[in-house]
Amino acid sequence: MSEYSQIDSYLEANLDKSLAELSRLVAQPSVGAQNLGMKECAALVGEMLKARGFDVQIMETAGAPVVYGERKGKSDKTLLIYNHYDVQPPEPLELWDTPPFEPSLRDGKLYGRGVSDDKGHIVSRLFAIDALLETEGELPCNIKFIIEGEEETASVNLFEFIARNKDLLQADACMWEFGGVDHREVPMLYLGLRGICYVELSVETAATDVHSGMGGSIFPNAAWRLVWALATLKGEDERIRIPGFYDGIEPPSARDRELFEALPDVGEEYKSRYGVKEFIKGLTDGIELKMEEVFAPTCTICGLTSGYQGPGSKTVLPARASAKVDFRLVPGQHPDDILKKLRAHLDAEGFSDVQITDLGGDPPARTNPDDPFIQLVKNTSEEVYEMPMQLVPLIGGSGPSYPFVHDLKLPVATAGLGYPETRAHAPNENIRVDLYLKHARHMARILKEFAAE
Repeated sequence: MSEYSQIDSYLEANLDKSLAELSRLVAQPSVGAQNLGMKECAALVGEMLKARGFDVQIMETAGAPVVYGERKGKSDKTLLIYNHYDVQPPEPLELWDTPPFEPSLRDGKLYGRGVSDDKGHIVSRLFAIDALLETEGELPCNIKFIIEGEEETASVNLFEFIARNKDLLQADACMWEFGGVDHREVPMLYLGLRGICYVELSVETAATDVHSGMGGSIFPNAAWRLVWALATLKGEDERIRIPGFYDGIEPPSARDRELFEALPDVGEEYKSRYGVKEFIKGLTDGIELKMEEVFAPTCTICGLTSGYQGPGSKTVLPARASAKVDFRLVPGQHPDDILKKLRAHLDAEGFSDVQITDLGGDPPARTNPDDPFIQLVKNTSEEVYEMPMQLVPLIGGSGPSYPFVHDLKLPVATAGLGYPETRAHAPNENIRVDLYLKHARHMARILKEFAAE
């Protein structure tokens, strides 16, 4: 019989109770982009930590408050757990099968905005703590929670918060906010995140929109002006044309390649899931596709806005145009540097009138795959998932891991309840109940084995 049989029995017996607590948290809106329910949600998260005996501080920032909780354990070792309570806007509402802030349990899945990203991860970790406290009477190690409210809006105040509170946040390792299984049901451990530089480019050519028949021949058109500026950023060969953009990039190592070679091919799965017929740059499948996905920086037009876009026709010459653009950054790049180079490039190309609004950014960050904590998280998954986690050197997404790795100098590991169809950021966001339970079981093992190291 496993030494975790009592813990597992507690988790199975109390699963419905934990899901009810998660539903309560999901029902509390916390839409960072709309400043909806942020303080209320922070207070609720704080109460949930207090209910487990944590000393809690609701710490103000220039934006949403940070919830900090700490409880001592039997071991002197300290695990820092990072999560976030803010969620994406629920729109478009008409595409939800049930209201986004009215959690719905059906077919073994719990639906609601934020249930996966990131409230399910918060509560499943608290669920693991409940099991440890119930079966052992104390925590195996010290636990610190840092739960912010700005992850979905670029964590603009988190770096300063961590810089001010380095002593408070001292720990031996860090568990990150997400994780899960891939399309094969294999648990994945992601060792790093790409960085991001997110900007809005805008240009104004007149005080107001003008009748296109009157001004089309003699007035500058903001939409064309912006399109021409955007066209200078990247060529048809997909290479980014900003001078110095690729300077300093750290190439993947032999160890990176070794880890990617162990991962399954993704080409056909991506084509099926996303409905794409082909990949850019002549890529087909195999390791080169996997490597290019995460080790190549990007320049992506995320949205364009100008003029009339309603039904029918309205013949106007737009006075203003804007575009949301993100640059995904790889090791060796930094968002501050990219911002400077972008400004210099637009000026040199004759587009000094194009304004750049910095919408936030994070540098890339990685953890050594051979760090003992990474190996611990990997190995403790085997009893739960019937296989060890598979290591992924870097993923295409971004997040504020840089200050945890570089300022707090912690190894950062991922583990969680995600799966390919969780629909985070989209209508009908959901989690699978079986993976929720597995993550709680895994977290309990991580905490115990970490304390015993």
